[in-house]
Amino acid sequence: MEYNIHDAKSNLSKLIVQAVEGKEVIISKAGKPLLKLVRIVPDQNKKRNIGIYQGKTKITKDFFEPLPNDQISGFLS
Repeated sequence: MEYNIHDAKSNLSKLIVQAVEGKEVIISKAGKPLLKLVRIVPDQNKKRNIGIYQGKTKITKDFFEPLPNDQISGFLS
């Protein structure tokens, strides 16, 4: 289905539903096709590397101590 920009703005929610359903949604300007609204399909083969920094970082006890006043004043200036 082809829509001009004004109609696309007015009916964006409906166009999104159409695209998710796999229908072709074309948006035109001055009668010329400008873009196609398509659904993004996640890559099922892509693995997430959870915990890739485990054991590679160290947080020392002083990390949780309050900052010195001179450093805090630097943020406030």
